[in-house]
Amino acid sequence: MATDLPADIAIEPIFVIEATYAPDAAATRPAHRPEHVSRLAALRDAGVVIAAGAFTDFSGSLILVRARDEAVVRDLVASDVYTRTGVWANARIRPFGLVRRAGELDGR
Repeated sequence: MATDLPADIAIEPIFVIEATYAPDAAATRPAHRPEHVSRLAALRDAGVVIAAGAFTDFSGSLILVRARDEAVVRDLVASDVYTRTGVWANARIRPFGLVRRAGELDGR
């Protein structure tokens, strides 16, 4: 598959987490948000989280992560305060190919 890419382009295998908010998330989320976003920031600093945010329609969150396999991502989701406290009703994890410049993969 990589042979169909220009020489300066690479595909980085990552995972996408799409988490859906529970119906009562508007009421439950504020108490847990500081812990949630602090953890995301720390994971971003560590190079695990690439990007994260919430949909503006308050339907859920989208997080792009680097991990060696889906089990690691499942553990990240399970240990998040939003999962533990029911802010997220469920989370879908999908492998994703992130388009990058070939030289960016080493430096991320």
